[in-house]
Amino acid sequence: MNILKLLEDHVIKALIAAGVPADTPPMVRAGARTNFGDYQCNAVMAAAKKMGTNPRELAQTVLEHLDLGTIAEKTEIAGPGFINIHLSPTWLAKSLNNCIADERAGVVKAEPQTIVVDYSAPNVAKEMHVGHLRSTIIGDASVRTLEFLGHKVIRQNHLGDWGTQFGMLIAHLEELEKNNHEALGLELADLETFYREAKKRFDDDSDFAEKARNYVVDLQSGNNHCLKLWKKLVDVTLAHNQENYDRLNVSLTPADVMGESAYNDSLPTIIRALGNKGLLTEDQGAQVVFLNEFKNKQGEPMGVIVRKSDGGFLYTTTDLAAIRHRCHTLNADRVLYYVDARQGQHFEQIYAIAKKAGFSTDHASLEHHALGMMLGKDGKPFRTRAGGTIKLADLLDEAEERAAVVIATKSADLDEEQKVQVIKAIAMGSVKYADLSKNRTSDYVFDWDNMLSFEGNTAPYILYAYTRVKSIFRKAGVTERDLKGTITLTEVTERELALKLNQFSEVLESCAKEGMPHQLCAYLYDVSATFMKFYEVCPVNKEGVADEVRISRLLMCALTARILNLGLGLLGINTVEKM
Repeated sequence: MNILKLLEDHVIKALIAAGVPADTPPMVRAGARTNFGDYQCNAVMAAAKKMGTNPRELAQTVLEHLDLGTIAEKTEIAGPGFINIHLSPTWLAKSLNNCIADERAGVVKAEPQTIVVDYSAPNVAKEMHVGHLRSTIIGDASVRTLEFLGHKVIRQNHLGDWGTQFGMLIAHLEELEKNNHEALGLELADLETFYREAKKRFDDDSDFAEKARNYVVDLQSGNNHCLKLWKKLVDVTLAHNQENYDRLNVSLTPADVMGESAYNDSLPTIIRALGNKGLLTEDQGAQVVFLNEFKNKQGEPMGVIVRKSDGGFLYTTTDLAAIRHRCHTLNADRVLYYVDARQGQHFEQIYAIAKKAGFSTDHASLEHHALGMMLGKDGKPFRTRAGGTIKLADLLDEAEERAAVVIATKSADLDEEQKVQVIKAIAMGSVKYADLSKNRTSDYVFDWDNMLSFEGNTAPYILYAYTRVKSIFRKAGVTERDLKGTITLTEVTERELALKLNQFSEVLESCAKEGMPHQLCAYLYDVSATFMKFYEVCPVNKEGVADEVRISRLLMCALTARILNLGLGLLGINTVEKM
């Protein structure tokens, strides 16, 4: 059950009955402080201003029409016209008992949509680096959440597998293979070195550069020899990338790759369609779309090049082809792009062109879910000490090394197999959670000590809370299936935990709508912290606790564990039974 939506529905009816305009938003929010109510309605003051009436008097009229039945134990007016809602403990307990009987912890599936999600998008013949981390893990958390809510999600890994650079890469690989047929495996074991060597030869050797330029033309013309070498480069890169995805527990597979090359044959069609719509202007031999919505420094319409003077296409052209495919072939209701915030204007422009040209559909929502940067402690982009780009694989190796040191000091009672499992969960979970717990639009500072801490809003803290629940059941000598009884709430801390557990559905729906996994992280941290308080104040296995109280509290523990496990799973973080 989504408590927020339930309350909004009741508030809307009360507002209309009180004479408030029907288009007034209900403005119901979870309360920041429990003494001011579990939820608060802030709609009255804006409505009163619009209606020219006293806000407290209007709030009183709204309250007279607000029939919450057994949902609330008290409603009250606060300040100039806020309406505070205190939920009934009996109703909260009943709702939790319904959640216990549901493996989805009370989360009802949404009206399904087809949602295309563009994320990760590394480049061929280059190692994935830390710059790919945010798009990959934030995009994947959103995909998992959307799928859990019942949507049809189509993953699109927009691989950089086409362009002029492939001439030099193919030429370099060809010459290496003349001397050693195993060169592909040997040289591409380090993709960055292979790419640098090809670039150096291109810059230093004019004959090599000429061959590379010719190979670009051959490749784009469908030459079998060039296509065969290009395919080798793509396959080796995908294998490297998949190792990173698997380590990070990211759900992308080779089947989700829809690279730039996939749209190559449709690019002339895109240009013709733009011409037919009267959107093209020739400017110094290039084909340009001028957009009145965007102005240059001189205040003139900004031009977006879609075909260069030499006949070559650009990323913009490919992106337009991708929108056309996603809207008209995949029939997307939403298309989400998890891409660096600095690409904001680019996406605004291609969305505007796609709409004018009919590449998008009227019902499709095109959304750039912008990402801030990962920074070092110096406030600059996160790099090696020498200033180079950090490979993602190296970052994950270091995470496991650091996690092993932490676990060695805290988990002496684990056997070797358990230690390996815990180290991996802590390492990958910490790297992912440190990023996911930050607002995706903001830059954030990468800090090893912070992310591996067992205190505060971190993966280790939440994973530890989960194992604490599991230890309660081991000590009790029962499983959730053994429990026969219902939840009753008598203590304040029981009620606080009950409220948090009941909010799982509304948090997920908000995350899915806005593409903000940090909201789920904040929720899981609140659940963990509230559970820890509950655990200290409300004994479960202590002698003298009545059987019905013990069962009620064990049921709350079980639901806490289920929600933590589900929530972490939606973030792509694995749990462990012991730590």
